[in-house]
Amino acid sequence: MSAIPRPFWIILGAVSIAFHLWLIFSGLVPNLVSRPIHMALALPWALVFVAKTRAQFVSGLILTVIGLIGCGWIVWNHSDLADQYGFLIGNHQILIASALLLVVLEMARRAIGWPLPMVAGIALLYALLGQHVPGEFGHAGLPVESMLGTLTIAEGGLWGSLTGVSVSIVAIFVIFGAVLNGGEAGQGFMNVAGAAAGRLKGGAAKVSVISSALFGSISGSASANVASTGAITLPAMTRLGYPKRLAAAVESVASSGGQIMPPLMGAGAFVMVELTGRPYVDIMVAAMVPAILYFLAVWVGINAFAQRFDLPGVPEEDRPTMRAVVITSCFFLVPFTILLWGMFGGGYTPQYAACLALLAGAVLLFFDAKLDFSLLRAKDRFINVCLNAGRQVAMIGSIILCASIVIGVLGLTGLGVKITSLLLSGSGGMLWPALLLTALACLILGMEVPTTAAYVICVSVAGPALIELGLDPLQAHLFVFWFALLSTITPPVCGAVFIAAGMVEENWLKVAVTAMALGIGLYIVPLAMVANGSLIDLGAEPLWAIAAGAKVAVGLTAISFGLISPRPAWMRIGLVAIGAAVVFVAGI
Repeated sequence: MSAIPRPFWIILGAVSIAFHLWLIFSGLVPNLVSRPIHMALALPWALVFVAKTRAQFVSGLILTVIGLIGCGWIVWNHSDLADQYGFLIGNHQILIASALLLVVLEMARRAIGWPLPMVAGIALLYALLGQHVPGEFGHAGLPVESMLGTLTIAEGGLWGSLTGVSVSIVAIFVIFGAVLNGGEAGQGFMNVAGAAAGRLKGGAAKVSVISSALFGSISGSASANVASTGAITLPAMTRLGYPKRLAAAVESVASSGGQIMPPLMGAGAFVMVELTGRPYVDIMVAAMVPAILYFLAVWVGINAFAQRFDLPGVPEEDRPTMRAVVITSCFFLVPFTILLWGMFGGGYTPQYAACLALLAGAVLLFFDAKLDFSLLRAKDRFINVCLNAGRQVAMIGSIILCASIVIGVLGLTGLGVKITSLLLSGSGGMLWPALLLTALACLILGMEVPTTAAYVICVSVAGPALIELGLDPLQAHLFVFWFALLSTITPPVCGAVFIAAGMVEENWLKVAVTAMALGIGLYIVPLAMVANGSLIDLGAEPLWAIAAGAKVAVGLTAISFGLISPRPAWMRIGLVAIGAAVVFVAGI
């Protein structure tokens, strides 16, 4: 960022915000126009903004120019390219297509590291050379013009439906989150949490849980959640004498839950809309009871730890006043109310409702927690919104563009169908072995790539098998999505734990073990969704969903308390066994 003046990035962020908002109100824009422009706006952020050395900066500039030429060429020729039906004509088109794919791989590498680009690179090699692979996993061979063309000038690769979700929905909600975070909403979350739970036993930990759940529902990133709310909650817990491993585990587990907590649930929920064909509201309602169960298990775990360590609540002088709670809560309640009204009452699309809520949030940036109006402060806040929104839209865009390469190759080569058949045969045609194999695949893949990318890749290959074995499509997608989250707290790669452990200077493995016990719901609830199908039917069968939720809640409470409480071992084992029986026997 230092090599290029800050005003450039502020303007670029503002242009990105304006473009994505304009798309919502502009009617139909050809996909081969909107999606390449989305990538073009992400290029400088992904390749230049993150540069740490002179070499990275220069190479980033060169790749950005190459990417801009490729995206501009597609936008300029979109009408003619649509008539080529994914088949490249001439060496110059092959060169442009190859350059675009390489630039996307490097965007993702600089944004999130090697693993996802490596998976995409191997997929591209398989598409090119798969005819030489012996046995059933080989393919008949694809003409280079057809393979590269489908991925770069048709709507089956870079510009496919996943990228469409990033352009039209994810970007808007990321901007909405940046607007909320730019003002007093974050302090509002902390104040509401402090007022609701501060006086309770283990109150500081419970404040962390509530605030992280609220904040995470708009940030969609466990790591970002830990870094932001953890900066406040972790010192508060350690100052009150909480063991460092427990404080870090509480923040890791609470922050991970933000991605499964409606209304926003990060980018994954919007990708699920595209992949399942179900309305966003349906997915949000279906995810509600499981998310509550997850945080219930965390809450029970904190109560059990409170018995072990005699954890105090937040001192009265450190709790917010009722006036502060009421005023600061409006900074997120007003935009959230408009968002929910737009989706449920107004009947608008999620992205249109988010635009309305975003505009309300932007007006609130002019005010502080004392309701003082300040243009100077608002200017600084809008600058931060532009910088944060531009960077976050670009990072998610880089991930989704790279994942789109993998999905495109799976469709082109038929590899997805072959892996699905392997999963079916490996599980012996039985649902539960297939679920466990899928869960293991999600955990392994999720260790190295972000939740959304892990979910997309896993559900593309395992989803059809699970559906064929009798799962409802939404059940299958939610199951995979939850297990893609496991890696945030599960060793050996547990991003949220690493960050929280570093912030309190504690051994990360101790934190991870504590986090796994505290976050036991993350492992059990997705399995409970399968054993108790009514759990996700809150929209269609609310009474059955609530009954199933109550049943699972009883079982989860017993399991969580049994794992953590200081009771005798025989009693704890008994509680876990009884809890498991309640959750999984005689499902509702």
